[in-house]
Amino acid sequence: MTPSVANPWFFAVFLAVVLVLLTVDLGVFHRSAHAVRLREALGWSVVWVVLSVSFGSWIYVKFGAQAGLEFFTGYLIEYALSVDNIFVFVLIFSYFSVPPKLHHRVLFWGILGAVIMRGVFIFAGTALLHAFHWVIYVFGAFLIFTGFKILQQKGEAKVEPEHNPVVRLFRRIMPMSSGYEEGTFFLRRGGKLVATPLALVLVTVETTDLIFAVDSIPAIFGVTTDWFIVFTSNICAILGLRSMYFLLAAVVDRFVYLGTGLGIVLMFVGAKMLLGSVFPIDIRVSLVVVAVILTGSILFSLLHPGKAQK
Repeated sequence: MTPSVANPWFFAVFLAVVLVLLTVDLGVFHRSAHAVRLREALGWSVVWVVLSVSFGSWIYVKFGAQAGLEFFTGYLIEYALSVDNIFVFVLIFSYFSVPPKLHHRVLFWGILGAVIMRGVFIFAGTALLHAFHWVIYVFGAFLIFTGFKILQQKGEAKVEPEHNPVVRLFRRIMPMSSGYEEGTFFLRRGGKLVATPLALVLVTVETTDLIFAVDSIPAIFGVTTDWFIVFTSNICAILGLRSMYFLLAAVVDRFVYLGTGLGIVLMFVGAKMLLGSVFPIDIRVSLVVVAVILTGSILFSLLHPGKAQK
């Protein structure tokens, strides 16, 4: 494992705080299933952003400007990529006709699974970079390819669960109930374990996030190879994904040029990784470039909404 600005105790405390926040979220504020209203979603979105910015500010003060700016750059990239996740989640919930009151439950367990999966990805990627430096060029080339592919697709996302091999396997090995059974994922009938459609939705969400992680995590490594900053910036961004979903789900299709902006950002980060040894780009420049591209794509979407109306 490569050296980090933080020692393992900081990592342990960070994980403990995340688990406490998630427990309070589900066990106190969302104990009973209900449709999340706009005001509630806005409040939680502000809470998660304030917590993340406060944590990033602590990193800035504790470990220096370089580490702090790396955190905020990684956080901004991952947060922007999360908007793409939101559009896909909207399509998944629509495809399976999930009742609105159950959306939060699926997203909660989906985010918890994402924390575990991304943790594995990040530590594996860090170990690879430490053992084989040339892997960073593979990551860089992959990001340029992914960004170019996004530009070709013009940011349009497709969800086809019937073609998802994991979903098809799950349907084959697990007996299914016909209804959502008030938000449970599994139940017993006649002594046999039966999955509800909500479990199938969760499987779809998790496999979709796995695909997104393949794109987003190499992008963070393009900003820094410090495993603590990579992990915390990534997790801080996805923790706010649920509330952001309820805040933006109805209007996310208006950000029609955000996909283009994300494609350009990924290509920029990929080029930064490939050219880092001969043409290093200061983290301040990277942060400004990423912020300008993403802000510009959002503003352009709002000023030119014609594409969304077609």
